[in-house]
Amino acid sequence: MDQEQHEKYEYARKRVKQKKRLYFHFIVFLVGSVFLIILNKVLNVGEEFISDWFVWAILLWFFFWALHFINVFITNKFMGKDWERKETDRLVLKQEVKIAKMEKQIAKEAQLKAESKEFSVEVKQQELKKNENPTNL
Repeated sequence: MDQEQHEKYEYARKRVKQKKRLYFHFIVFLVGSVFLIILNKVLNVGEEFISDWFVWAILLWFFFWALHFINVFITNKFMGKDWERKETDRLVLKQEVKIAKMEKQIAKEAQLKAESKEFSVEVKQQELKKNENPTNL
């Protein structure tokens, strides 16, 4: 099995695991909700504080299950393996462009520096010549 097939297999295995956990979470949510209803209505647990506390507990649990659902089926599609690869390629390209610009700027500055050194050497040579021959004015 080549590398690409192995990556596809691992990705598929990971997705199946994510979905399996989501379905298991849903089953636990249903069983837990029934248990909370029984605790409150049949066994009268917590009646002295809030009569229908189980509703809030079930709503909170449902909220967490909905977040799990969104993570598995919605967010993963937008930010899955392909998105990661494209984003990585985009950022690498952006970094390469920055590096190329910096290298170009450094080369330009080095050239200006070299030219200014040449100019200063020429000026010094001309001054030396003038000092040697003060009559050539």
